[in-house]
Amino acid sequence: QVQLVESGGGLVQAGGSLRLSCAASGSILSINAMGWYRQAPGKQRELVAHITTGGSTNYADSVKGRFTISRDNAKNTVYLQMNSLKPEDTAVYYCYCNVRELTDVGRRTRDSWGQGTQVTVSS
Repeated sequence: QVQLVESGGGLVQAGGSLRLSCAASGSILSINAMGWYRQAPGKQRELVAHITTGGSTNYADSVKGRFTISRDNAKNTVYLQMNSLKPEDTAVYYCYCNVRELTDVGRRTRDSWGQGTQVTVSS
């Protein structure tokens, strides 16, 4: 089964930067879209950034111009470069991918999620 492992979260002051990474592993046949969501306390999970296999991207309005999503298809990894961080960016960040995988009962396509990484921005 495909697993996603995130890294790069932490505590940073407002105006600082962090880079999140998320590597997919397992019985991967192919990965379609990849991206990042975040969930702040008491709020719903929201899309932060999304990238297709071909490299097309889209971002939440709140992060445009500050965050950049990228991927390395050879490494099955997606990145999120976060600059000019604000306290309102504080949240647990989750990566996901739409993956075609090989299972005991055959092939299937599904969304796979990481365990989440905490990003805290102090004012």
